[in-house]
Amino acid sequence: MRDRVMLAYAVGMVVLGGAFYALPSAHVVIWSLIGYGAAAAVVFGVWRNRPRRRAPWLWLALALTTFCSGDLAYELLVRFGGQENPFPSISDFLYLVTFVFLAIGVLGLTRSGSGGQNRSAALDAMIVTVALGLLAWLYLIGPRLTDPDLTTLQRLISIGYPLGDLVLLLVGVRLVTAIRPNMSVLLLLVGMGGTLVADVLYGLAQIEGDWSTGGPVDLGWIVFYASWGAAALHPSMVELTEPRIVRPRQMGIRHQIWLSLLVLAPLLLLLAETVSGQSSEYDVVIVVFLGATLVLALVRLFGVINSYRRNLMRGRGIREANGVLLSATSIAEVESAIGLAAAQLLPPGAPHRVHVVMNDGRVPDLFARQTTDGARLAYTRTLPPEVADRLGGFEITLICPMVLPERFSGDPTIGVLLVAADEVALGQIQIPMELVAGQAGLAMERIMLGAEVARRASEEYFRTLVQNTTDVILILEPDGDRVRYASPSALSVFGTDLAGVRLSERLEVSSEELARKLADWDGDVPADWSVRRPDGSAVQVEVTCRDLRDDPTVGGPVLTMRDVTDQRRLQAELTFLAFHDPLTGLANRVLLNDRIQVAVAMAQDSGEVVGVLFVDLDDFKVVNDTFGHEYGDRLLLEVSKRLTTTLRPQDTAARIGGDEFAALIGAPTAEAIDQVAERIVEVLGVPFTIEERVVSGRASIGVATTADNPDGQDLLREADLALYVAKNAGKGQWRRYDPSLHTAMVRRLELRAALDEAVAAGALTLEFQPIVGLRSGVTAGFEALVRWEHPEHGRLLPDHFIEVAEESGLIVPMGIWVLRQALAAAATWQEVTRDAPYVSINVSAHQFRTPGFVRDVRQALTDAGVPADRLMLEITESLLLRDDDEIWDDLVELRRAGVRVAIDDFGTGYSSLSYLRHVPLDALKIDRLFTSTITSSGQQAVLVDGIIRLASTLGLEVIAEGIERPSERDLLARFGCRYGQGFLYSPPLSAADALEWLAPSLADAASSP
Repeated sequence: MRDRVMLAYAVGMVVLGGAFYALPSAHVVIWSLIGYGAAAAVVFGVWRNRPRRRAPWLWLALALTTFCSGDLAYELLVRFGGQENPFPSISDFLYLVTFVFLAIGVLGLTRSGSGGQNRSAALDAMIVTVALGLLAWLYLIGPRLTDPDLTTLQRLISIGYPLGDLVLLLVGVRLVTAIRPNMSVLLLLVGMGGTLVADVLYGLAQIEGDWSTGGPVDLGWIVFYASWGAAALHPSMVELTEPRIVRPRQMGIRHQIWLSLLVLAPLLLLLAETVSGQSSEYDVVIVVFLGATLVLALVRLFGVINSYRRNLMRGRGIREANGVLLSATSIAEVESAIGLAAAQLLPPGAPHRVHVVMNDGRVPDLFARQTTDGARLAYTRTLPPEVADRLGGFEITLICPMVLPERFSGDPTIGVLLVAADEVALGQIQIPMELVAGQAGLAMERIMLGAEVARRASEEYFRTLVQNTTDVILILEPDGDRVRYASPSALSVFGTDLAGVRLSERLEVSSEELARKLADWDGDVPADWSVRRPDGSAVQVEVTCRDLRDDPTVGGPVLTMRDVTDQRRLQAELTFLAFHDPLTGLANRVLLNDRIQVAVAMAQDSGEVVGVLFVDLDDFKVVNDTFGHEYGDRLLLEVSKRLTTTLRPQDTAARIGGDEFAALIGAPTAEAIDQVAERIVEVLGVPFTIEERVVSGRASIGVATTADNPDGQDLLREADLALYVAKNAGKGQWRRYDPSLHTAMVRRLELRAALDEAVAAGALTLEFQPIVGLRSGVTAGFEALVRWEHPEHGRLLPDHFIEVAEESGLIVPMGIWVLRQALAAAATWQEVTRDAPYVSINVSAHQFRTPGFVRDVRQALTDAGVPADRLMLEITESLLLRDDDEIWDDLVELRRAGVRVAIDDFGTGYSSLSYLRHVPLDALKIDRLFTSTITSSGQQAVLVDGIIRLASTLGLEVIAEGIERPSERDLLARFGCRYGQGFLYSPPLSAADALEWLAPSLADAASSP
């Protein structure tokens, strides 16, 4: 179709050209058809061929239109205007404008595809133009300017034609140097040549004044019209504006000689005039042209220098990139080096994208039309979509193949380097990027060869590894479960070589079930299988499976098995130890709490009552201290067995620490749980016989149920509170949790916190109760009694807070404070009397066992300046029951220092007469429990009389507490008791009141004989 259009156009132009000369009377019409037809052909060619840049061609169409319009105007002026050779006229203006439009169009073509590159060629074209312009001036322009018959306007228009021809010559030379020749370029050059010849002849005819249409000059313009229209119609016209690689042309010797002659042409003309002795009227013009050519030559030289400098910078960038490429060990590093080279070669800050595509078959369309001839430019949109997306929104992409012509392995094209950027920016890096692509190809080949060598070495390594690994590797038949290959380690793991054996038989499953397991395998997630050995034992293995049926080198499922029998056994043991007590094997606290949560959740649905029993052995510490810890562990083990047999299989027995056990029970009612608690108390109340010794395993139990706490929160804590109540009720008891227990514990904690603040703030006070002689009434001493002024509860006696102080350890700092305050009061008593009374202080067992207690007592006596015999320490019987040498040594040391020691509340605890003989004591105090009933109970009176007689026999003083009536005083005095205290004499006094109390007592003592 295109050939027919071209043929029709050519035939039409030939017919019109012949008609133009054959029909002189139709010159205007035929000439218009030729000119406007050529312009229409250009427009049609643009529409049909759709070049990348349409504007240059439209400018050429406009130039043809104005040129034809000038011809039409000239003919109209001659034929219908009655003018003979009109000059100047409107047609001259249209002709001259045509040169401007032609220059714009042709220069647009030279810049569209090359990005304005090869400026040296443009300068060369300008030098040629200037040299030829000198000739035009001498022979065409000069005579017009000096012709006296022409007006100024005529002169200007006359010189416009040769100047326009020079411009046309300039753009023609630029077209030849910038664009690779093709049919469209050739037609454009033919058209330019035709119009140049015609213009020169037209100018000469105008000078002679014998111009007329229809002559041979018009043939040049017909060629101009026809050639340019054909150039636009020819399909090769698209190539003129397509992006293309512009390779620098080497300046040969002929090129240099001709360029030098053209530069020196004006100088040679001046030299010729000088030698011949002739002077020309155009000497000044020759000098001007000489200066212009020299300026162009200098610009050309500076361009060469700048080009050399740019090449040095690019060479440096290429060398740096080559250095990185030489050290690159991966394709990613090669891409990084290429990106570095592109950034250095492009103008600073120029946006760009770099991408490398390997010739590995993933993008076949990119390599289907790729050649090894060098780089090329392509529209980014024409690239495969996955590649175009990586190159961003740039229109043009430079494609540089990475080619190794002598590559022995496969296609010489390793891959392609793609650089997307602005077209002008790409024009500056086309050749350097080809060099970078070549070096990148070498680096890629080196990396791939290294990877191949490593792969082969790795294959050998893994072959050796498989042969010697402890893991078992099995390859199954693709459509069955028969083992096709078994690594040598299968013999040591399974006791036999599994090759040829059906794996399903070793797993003791059907072939169908094994096939289903393999089909449902979840990637690399391991599974545990149990494989049966020939001797009947089972091996626990961890298995991973890879389906390599499609791999031609394997062709079947691959199973990797690792013997984890010992590991799983250890994991099971560790899991058991994490949730069970290592001594008894019962559940520990963690497992118990977890089962409590589950049981409570299930009970909420079933309506069952869940109960927790907190079991604590009453006398375990005595057993541990008496027979040792190993014996105590034996007792704990026996208790756990008896507890387990008492409970049902669905119940949970747990050891939660020390001698503390727990039981989780489900029952229809809370009363049924109470019955279980009662039964456990009875069962554990039966003594244990361990190593021929009979020991007690009696226990106290606290019970908490969901009947009192439906949501089941804190059942274990509530059972612990109930156990506290059971312990206070006596040994071998059980108590169910009562919500009031929680309130009591909260109050106890609040009391502990307040007591801590009171001790720290010194909010405690001391009171002193007189100890007097029963017969004389003289005050022998004072018992120091601590009181607490509570901010909310008022004045509290020791019974309300001493136990809390014992539990929290506050008894130690409190005891030191009481000791120092009491001795300070005793010191004031010494100031008023020489025979001052002593002070008696209660000391707890916890305080007495505190390291450094004896030292603290001595230091307090020294600081207060009180003699040691003025201090009496009251201790309880429970302290003496412990066979503790350290305590007895401390008592001896205190008495040796002069401090007196008394037994407080004698007869209320573990009363023993033996320790009274062995323990270093000075006095004993009879509790008011005995003194308050001696007048009403003869038996009690006899008991008190016996205690007093025993103390007298042992040389101990006796002090009776709680004397409230004279009859009690008189009876005690008759029994031989020397001292007493109680409300009969005085309630506890403040320190000031105690000092006042001493005044009358001292007076009575002084008056007595």
